[in-house]
Amino acid sequence: QVQLVESGGGLVQAGGSLRLSCVASGRTISNYGMGWFRQAPGKDREFVATINWKGGSTFYADSVKGRFTISRDNAKNTVALEMNSLKPEDTAVYYCAVARATFPSRQSSSYAYWGQGTQVTVSS
Repeated sequence: QVQLVESGGGLVQAGGSLRLSCVASGRTISNYGMGWFRQAPGKDREFVATINWKGGSTFYADSVKGRFTISRDNAKNTVALEMNSLKPEDTAVYYCAVARATFPSRQSSSYAYWGQGTQVTVSS
Protein backbone atom coordinates (compact mmCIF):
# COMPACT_ATOMS: atom_id res chain seq x y z
CA GLN A 1 0.00 0.00 0.00
CA VAL A 2 1.21 3.49 -0.87
CA GLN A 3 0.09 6.71 0.73
CA LEU A 4 0.52 9.95 -1.20
CA VAL A 5 0.34 13.43 0.27
CA GLU A 6 0.33 16.50 -1.95
CA SER A 7 1.30 19.99 -0.83
CA GLY A 8 2.13 23.38 -2.28
CA GLY A 9 -1.24 24.43 -3.56
CA GLY A 10 -2.73 27.83 -2.88
CA LEU A 11 -4.04 31.06 -4.33
CA VAL A 12 -1.92 32.84 -6.94
CA GLN A 13 -2.47 35.60 -9.46
CA ALA A 14 -2.46 34.88 -13.17
CA GLY A 15 1.10 34.76 -14.44
CA GLY A 16 2.42 33.51 -11.13
CA SER A 17 4.06 30.25 -10.16
CA LEU A 18 3.54 27.39 -7.75
CA ARG A 19 5.47 24.23 -6.99
CA LEU A 20 3.47 21.18 -5.98
CA SER A 21 5.10 18.32 -4.11
CA CYS A 22 3.94 14.79 -3.52
CA VAL A 23 5.51 12.58 -0.88
CA ALA A 24 4.98 8.84 -0.93
CA SER A 25 5.13 6.52 2.05
CA GLY A 26 4.54 2.87 2.67
CA ARG A 27 6.55 1.67 -0.30
CA THR A 28 9.20 2.97 -2.62
CA ILE A 29 7.90 4.56 -5.80
CA SER A 30 11.24 4.42 -7.60
CA ASN A 31 10.14 1.53 -9.80
CA TYR A 32 6.93 3.13 -11.00
CA GLY A 33 5.79 5.84 -13.32
CA MET A 34 4.18 8.84 -11.66
CA GLY A 35 1.58 11.31 -12.81
CA TRP A 36 -0.24 14.50 -11.99
CA PHE A 37 -3.92 14.97 -12.79
CA ARG A 38 -6.36 17.76 -12.01
CA GLN A 39 -10.08 18.20 -11.61
CA ALA A 40 -11.87 21.51 -11.93
CA PRO A 41 -15.37 22.05 -10.50
CA GLY A 42 -17.99 20.38 -12.67
CA LYS A 43 -15.40 18.73 -14.90
CA ASP A 44 -13.85 15.30 -15.21
CA ARG A 45 -10.40 14.58 -13.89
CA GLU A 46 -7.84 15.26 -16.60
CA PHE A 47 -4.25 14.33 -17.24
CA VAL A 48 -1.59 16.99 -16.61
CA ALA A 49 1.87 15.38 -16.67
CA THR A 50 3.60 12.04 -16.28
CA ILE A 51 7.15 10.78 -15.76
CA ASN A 52 8.74 7.37 -16.07
CA TRP A 53 10.47 5.53 -13.23
CA LYS A 54 13.93 6.93 -13.95
CA GLY A 55 12.77 10.44 -14.66
CA GLY A 56 14.16 10.52 -18.18
CA SER A 57 10.86 10.47 -20.02
CA THR A 58 8.08 13.00 -19.49
CA PHE A 59 4.82 13.86 -21.22
CA TYR A 60 2.43 16.76 -20.79
CA ALA A 61 -1.08 17.77 -21.68
CA ASP A 62 -1.07 20.27 -24.52
CA SER A 63 -2.70 22.83 -22.23
CA VAL A 64 0.32 22.92 -19.88
CA LYS A 65 3.21 22.11 -22.21
CA GLY A 66 5.97 24.68 -21.90
CA ARG A 67 4.60 26.01 -18.60
CA PHE A 68 4.65 22.99 -16.27
CA THR A 69 7.55 20.68 -15.43
CA ILE A 70 7.29 17.32 -13.70
CA SER A 71 10.28 15.90 -11.86
CA ARG A 72 11.03 13.22 -9.31
CA ASP A 73 13.54 12.42 -6.61
CA ASN A 74 13.54 8.67 -6.06
CA ALA A 75 15.91 8.95 -3.11
CA LYS A 76 13.30 11.06 -1.32
CA ASN A 77 10.29 9.18 -2.70
CA THR A 78 8.85 12.40 -4.06
CA VAL A 79 7.48 13.85 -7.28
CA ALA A 80 7.02 17.54 -8.02
CA LEU A 81 5.14 19.72 -10.45
CA GLU A 82 6.59 23.15 -11.18
CA MET A 83 3.88 25.41 -12.57
CA ASN A 84 4.72 28.71 -14.24
CA SER A 85 2.72 31.32 -16.15
CA LEU A 86 -0.41 30.13 -14.40
CA LYS A 87 -3.79 30.91 -15.93
CA PRO A 88 -7.26 31.04 -14.36
CA GLU A 89 -8.14 27.89 -16.31
CA ASP A 90 -5.45 26.03 -14.33
CA THR A 91 -7.67 26.34 -11.26
CA ALA A 92 -8.40 22.82 -10.00
CA VAL A 93 -7.62 20.24 -7.38
CA TYR A 94 -4.33 18.62 -8.34
CA TYR A 95 -3.67 14.95 -7.63
CA CYS A 96 -0.51 12.89 -7.83
CA ALA A 97 -0.68 9.21 -8.59
CA VAL A 98 1.52 6.11 -8.76
CA ALA A 99 1.33 4.07 -11.93
CA ARG A 100 1.00 0.29 -12.05
CA ALA A 101 4.17 0.00 -14.15
CA THR A 102 7.48 1.72 -14.84
CA PHE A 103 6.41 3.68 -17.87
CA PRO A 104 4.50 6.96 -17.90
CA SER A 105 0.83 7.10 -18.86
CA ARG A 106 -1.82 9.69 -19.73
CA GLN A 107 -4.60 7.31 -18.70
CA SER A 108 -5.99 7.51 -15.17
CA SER A 109 -6.78 3.80 -15.33
CA SER A 110 -3.02 3.13 -15.43
CA TYR A 111 -2.62 4.42 -11.87
CA ALA A 112 -3.03 2.35 -8.74
CA TYR A 113 -2.68 4.89 -5.94
CA TRP A 114 -3.88 8.46 -5.61
CA GLY A 115 -3.35 11.29 -3.19
CA GLN A 116 -6.10 13.39 -1.65
CA GLY A 117 -5.30 16.39 -3.78
CA THR A 118 -4.23 19.99 -3.25
CA GLN A 119 -6.24 23.01 -4.35
CA VAL A 120 -4.75 25.45 -6.84
CA THR A 121 -6.65 28.67 -7.47
CA VAL A 122 -5.48 31.19 -10.05
CA SER A 123 -7.12 34.61 -9.94
CA SER A 124 -7.40 36.85 -12.98
